[in-house]
Amino acid sequence: MHTITAEYVAEQKALHNNPSYGVASLSFAPIIARLVADNGWTSISDYGAGKKRLKTALSTLGVNITYSAYDPAYPEYGDPTPADLVCCIDVLEHVEPDCLNSVLEQLEGLTTGYGFFSVHCGPAVKFLSDGRNAHLIQEPPSWWLQKLCPHFEIHHLQRHRYMGDGFWVLVGKKSDERLRRLT
Repeated sequence: MHTITAEYVAEQKALHNNPSYGVASLSFAPIIARLVADNGWTSISDYGAGKKRLKTALSTLGVNITYSAYDPAYPEYGDPTPADLVCCIDVLEHVEPDCLNSVLEQLEGLTTGYGFFSVHCGPAVKFLSDGRNAHLIQEPPSWWLQKLCPHFEIHHLQRHRYMGDGFWVLVGKKSDERLRRLT
């Protein structure tokens, strides 16, 4: 499973040197805090965690939860781990298009209960060193749903205007019963 190229890891490391790169989790932390409280979840896996701002924001909101981080730009975090809630906040639009299905498969394998994924649909204000927009995939929610639905049950989708046009979804693992009916 190829989720990122070595060249793109280097690009992401360079982008993470910018203090304003990777701040979206701050906007979504209150929603995640509410989901955690309402559902009694005890663990979060932050996929594409960047500088672990989600952990800091949740702590500020009084959320005490087992937190694990994964980000290819920070190999010291280690491998991604399953959790009650897998968060992937403003990451999917940055994925190399040829790697997207592998990333979704990996997220599917990590999601033992639920996933919270936010996606920005338009261009970023930041650019890669070769001039490409930092949002490699700029597609509407309908396009993303076609990508997500083979891997997850969609429990909730909500549009937002945090830092531009986007949406977030709460997804769940596909039930074994449903999978049996499909085959």
